[in-house]
Amino acid sequence: MQKTVNILNKRAKFDYEILEKYTAGIVLTGTEIKSIRLGKAGIAESFCEFHNGELFVINSHIEEYLYGTHYNHKAKSERKLLLNRRELKSLEKSLQNKGLTIIPLRLFTNEKGLAKLDIALCRGKKTYDKRDTIKDRDNKRDLDRIKKSH
Repeated sequence: MQKTVNILNKRAKFDYEILEKYTAGIVLTGTEIKSIRLGKAGIAESFCEFHNGELFVINSHIEEYLYGTHYNHKAKSERKLLLNRRELKSLEKSLQNKGLTIIPLRLFTNEKGLAKLDIALCRGKKTYDKRDTIKDRDNKRDLDRIKKSH
């Protein structure tokens, strides 16, 4: 039985308004998947771009595998995402709208042990939207404290 990996991008929901979600596979080398299974990856500052009709995740960080040889991977490199052609075309068409971007939300392994990436089509939030998010979070925390004490 293998341990499931669940690496989140916590800043994504704070900085962006999520419009659509997709689950994509990732093309990885052997040392990359071993590092991910050890939980040595980060997607906090990464984003997705199209190159020649294919979707790539850029600026994602997967640490070099400790026991890797000279075949080890680079920590920050472009990694191809695997989606259906229909999903790729709709995402590419949506990106033509100004202010939209594709952000990774979660990197995880499924029950078969394959690495998957939850991505979302997002619109950036303004500072006043972020203040509203902080205020709502504080109010929810205060309500939970009151409920817990009674």
